[in-house]
Amino acid sequence: MPTVAEILRVEDRDRLRRMTPGERLAEALALGDEAIAAYASAHGVDRDEARRRLERAGQAGRRPSGIMRRLVS
Repeated sequence: MPTVAEILRVEDRDRLRRMTPGERLAEALALGDEAIAAYASAHGVDRDEARRRLERAGQAGRRPSGIMRRLVS
């Protein structure tokens, strides 16, 4: 007997397969907006500051690419 999590994964995969690329993109962007709003609310900052903090956190520890170093210099 499948678990609830397995059933939900299958249903979600099926739902995504039925969506157009545009619909999937719109959903991804909406999820990003929701994440920014949740972060802003949890940390008492506005949406712009929340977005900046999340972008910085995503870049923390990453090595700059050689191409970007050449473009910046």
